[in-house]
Amino acid sequence: EFQLQESGGDSAQTGGSLRLSCAPNGYDGVFCMAWCRQAPGMDREAVASIDTVGTTTYADSVKGQFTISKDSAGHTMFLQMDSLKPEDTGMYYCAAHRQRFRDCPTTRSAWREWGQGTQVTVSS
Repeated sequence: EFQLQESGGDSAQTGGSLRLSCAPNGYDGVFCMAWCRQAPGMDREAVASIDTVGTTTYADSVKGQFTISKDSAGHTMFLQMDSLKPEDTGMYYCAAHRQRFRDCPTTRSAWREWGQGTQVTVSS
């Protein structure tokens, strides 16, 4: 069974950093992956995506602040979050689309599979 396992969520102070990880299990291929987040009372939004050759996209709200990457095998995905702000608080979800390898989806609704989420809380 294919699963996405997130880790790394934690509490942080404004200006701090966190690094999230997402490990796909139950499938050996590489494919488009993304991070999405959902703040309390808000819709889930796409934050960043990465394709199989390392092309990345970012939401305007996190450009220059977050960095998405994969390990050398192209399997595990990371999100380096720097200069954290209280508005970055939310549940962060790993998403995958195993039928897409380039030109990853840009909207939240297009992603096919999801992890359970990891909580990020930023206090001022």
